[in-house]
Amino acid sequence: MRGCEIQALGINYTVQTHTILKHVNLTANPSEILAIVGPSGAGKSSLLEILAGKLTPQTASIFINNKPINKPRFKKMSGYVTQRDTLFPLLTVEETLRFGASLRLRLAEAELASKVKSLLCELGLTHVAGARVGDDRVRGISGGERRRVSIGLEVIHDPKVVILDEPTSGLDSTSAHQIIDMLHVMAEASARTIILSIHQPSFRIVKLFHNILLLAAGAVLHHGSVDLLSVNLMLMDLPLPVHVNAVEFAIESIDAIAAAVEAAPPPPPPKIAGGTSKTGKFTLQQLFQQSKVIDEESIDVEVDLPRGFANPQIKETLILSHRFYKNILRIVVCFSALVPNFIVGNSVISAVMGSFFLFSGYFISKNQLPRFWVFMHYISLFKYPFEGLLINEFSRSGRCLETMLDTCVVRGEDVLREEGYGDEGSRWKNYVIMLCFILVYRFVAYLILRYKCSSNAGVRGFVV
Repeated sequence: MRGCEIQALGINYTVQTHTILKHVNLTANPSEILAIVGPSGAGKSSLLEILAGKLTPQTASIFINNKPINKPRFKKMSGYVTQRDTLFPLLTVEETLRFGASLRLRLAEAELASKVKSLLCELGLTHVAGARVGDDRVRGISGGERRRVSIGLEVIHDPKVVILDEPTSGLDSTSAHQIIDMLHVMAEASARTIILSIHQPSFRIVKLFHNILLLAAGAVLHHGSVDLLSVNLMLMDLPLPVHVNAVEFAIESIDAIAAAVEAAPPPPPPKIAGGTSKTGKFTLQQLFQQSKVIDEESIDVEVDLPRGFANPQIKETLILSHRFYKNILRIVVCFSALVPNFIVGNSVISAVMGSFFLFSGYFISKNQLPRFWVFMHYISLFKYPFEGLLINEFSRSGRCLETMLDTCVVRGEDVLREEGYGDEGSRWKNYVIMLCFILVYRFVAYLILRYKCSSNAGVRGFVV
């Protein structure tokens, strides 16, 4: 399969009266990394979100291999990695990638496992495959490894285009270089087109970029190789200092470069194969793109795209439920004694108690819950005392809840019967269940404490 050459023409994006991007043109080639650089507020993230289809600009034309393509199709053939990692901290690295692969690929179990194993090797995460992802509160893998997991989730379906918003943000220099080096190998080995934004890259990282796009105040000041940037800086009477990379120096001299570019004659309008210039007479194809009247069936960018969804809705629900159960089982209250400190234990308990309260019947009755969530209603610690309170308050009380023409039309017993809470006999059943909850949790907590004490003493303890 051939790679994807991306060409974006005439991107203009304005929020209210503030211009974010103006007349931005760019080209990204397969097997290469295009780095979007510039000072804060230059419009780097907005440009990436437009390319990824997350934002809609006022004007823009995006072409893949010289042919237009609409947003739904482009999203299927691309991956977008946000600046912030959004992962489940209690899942392991392998489980995270496996759930992502299950949702996005239609493969047999053996092929799915092989795919995940191959991706772990490509990402350099084999040694932490069984470790939990973690986050700021839960100890897990390092920040650089966590970023690789986020990248892995977006390349699990083998996209030909990968867009990353500041993948090195918050990482040390070594981890940042490892991330960019991995993307460099990924681009050249798989003919992927990689577009990323980065803020003041180091000299080692700059050497890994094939091309850069220098932005300032939403306008393009340079688009080409780093060597070409060095030449342009010399032509502007901005000689490159010793031991300073061209990108870093260009960002520091952004005002001088902007003034020189503004004074220079405008470059010729960009062209696409088979069409006239952007400012000249439009071809029929370009007019269709501008008016967003694109027949999806007529677009062929020579990239195999899946039709519909990878899995039916029922299977997706089962996969998501499985992932949810794993998280619930790992944060259940009785195991909060295993957390490293009191603060984390309180956080875990608060999260679980909040889930139990949500499904107790106070906010949503059991009859209104989806069938696959009913089990949460029965394991909720708040269900049984809440039902006991209602039975104690309204059963055989003769209390009228709603009247009409001096006649009682709704009594407390009617509400209890409608909600299925039962009568006086159900009150004692709830008391017994609450007592069983207390005894079971106390016993499990005792086993955990016994196990931890035995481990600390160097004696083999109970296995829970």
